[in-house]
Amino acid sequence: MALLLCVAAGLTVQQLTPAPAFTVSAFAAARDLPAGQTLGPDDLTALSVPRGLVPEGSYGSAESLQGKQLAVALRKGQLLSDAQLLGPGLLAGSPPGSAAVPLRMADPASIQLLAPGQLVNVVMTTGNGFDQPAATQVLAAAVPVLWTSEHGNGAGQWLATGETDSLLVVAADADQAGRLAGASTQGKLFFVLVAAAHD
Repeated sequence: MALLLCVAAGLTVQQLTPAPAFTVSAFAAARDLPAGQTLGPDDLTALSVPRGLVPEGSYGSAESLQGKQLAVALRKGQLLSDAQLLGPGLLAGSPPGSAAVPLRMADPASIQLLAPGQLVNVVMTTGNGFDQPAATQVLAAAVPVLWTSEHGNGAGQWLATGETDSLLVVAADADQAGRLAGASTQGKLFFVLVAAAHD
């Protein structure tokens, strides 16, 4: 009788104990990393994590992350995905048809006020106030900042060549992108910080 009770108890414990989660290898920050950091071998560590916790757009090897540039700061142990790196992955979650548009601001010092994720209105001014009347036009309202020249030494996948001083990259829909493309050749571009909308 005692033997049967022990067997029954063992079966009950086995049924109540969840099966071990299937784990996979994922790469995380080996230490706190600043935005703009170009990833090297010492910046990454491999972790064994449940498959369900691995984000979309993650990388299967450390080699595929080498030389990529962070668009945001990472805490030690935070898993990496393409949404945290400079490049097309920053458009993850944006509406279909969104584009990453590089813009050169008329006031280079103003870039220091920006960080990825902030919302801005992009404003163009034309004329000189003398022989040409001054005019101001909002080209895009409440567009998110994806990257700024203050958060890295180069523009990585956004801009392969050229100077990056006073540049920022914003996510824009098709209409906004059409108005923003080449706008810096038509007038001076400025931005206005705006607050995120709350439900």
